[in-house]
Amino acid sequence: MSSPAVSVGTSAFGGFTRLCKGLAVVLVIGHVLVQLLPSAVTYLALIPARTIPFAWNLITAGYIEQSIYGVVISILGLLFMGKLLEPIWGSKEFLKFIFILNFLTSVCVFITAIALYYITRQENYLYMPLSGFHGVLSGFLVGVKQIVPDQELPLLRIKAKLLPSLMLLISIAISFFTPESATYLPTLIFGTYIGWLYLRYLQRQPETKLRGDPSEDFSFSTFFPETLRPVIDPIASIFHRMLCGRSEASAEAHGHTLGGAPLPGSDPIEASRRRERGARALEERLAAERLAAVRGAEESKKDGDDNV
Repeated sequence: MSSPAVSVGTSAFGGFTRLCKGLAVVLVIGHVLVQLLPSAVTYLALIPARTIPFAWNLITAGYIEQSIYGVVISILGLLFMGKLLEPIWGSKEFLKFIFILNFLTSVCVFITAIALYYITRQENYLYMPLSGFHGVLSGFLVGVKQIVPDQELPLLRIKAKLLPSLMLLISIAISFFTPESATYLPTLIFGTYIGWLYLRYLQRQPETKLRGDPSEDFSFSTFFPETLRPVIDPIASIFHRMLCGRSEASAEAHGHTLGGAPLPGSDPIEASRRRERGARALEERLAAERLAAVRGAEESKKDGDDNV
């Protein structure tokens, strides 16, 4: 006879999308491969000194987890965050986000490793195997921040919009006490920043055909404490103009138009609707899980009565 607690647990661990399950299988296969054939790390992980001519490791490195802890965390993060993000973005956009984020993060990590070598002349920056899905997971956290920023996590009692910042803060703090920080910290930082850049400026909205999310709640300064935002905003606006090629920060904030049509990525109403869809999708999934738990309890009670 099943209990309501078991029913809740079953529903919480269900509803994962087919794409996320397939990607989880890829992560498992990659981990098993490097365990059975350790030499495969040389060809699949990102080793800066060997990226040329093994350029494909800029793509494969993101799907290779070298530790059992890494593969477990990556699979859980992929399944649970993917269950929220993929239905809202769509499978094609979700997969596109993963591919672009993984590739660009690897490129930035490669450049950083080469720069650190020339600065320090330490060859370990050239030959340490770098890999893992954690760059994409950090980008997922940015997606959660965008879609359900005010959703409070039941266990941690913190809002979703704080997750990327807390993750980076904890990772940087840990890096002072672990010599292996170079293997994960750049990936987390670049994964977060590139994920924000993509969602802020490049992600196409199928309803409006516009790009990005110009809302103030998703600006770069929201990753920092409120006391620092007056300092961060002017600096961020400089990079914004460099990236967009024109001074449109204030126009975006007020929804200005060009020739009667919104500027690309300048629809704060659409950004608000996106967050509403995210909150509604999350509420519907939680309601479905609660309904499944109630039905499980009723079936358990009915089974008990039948047994009596």
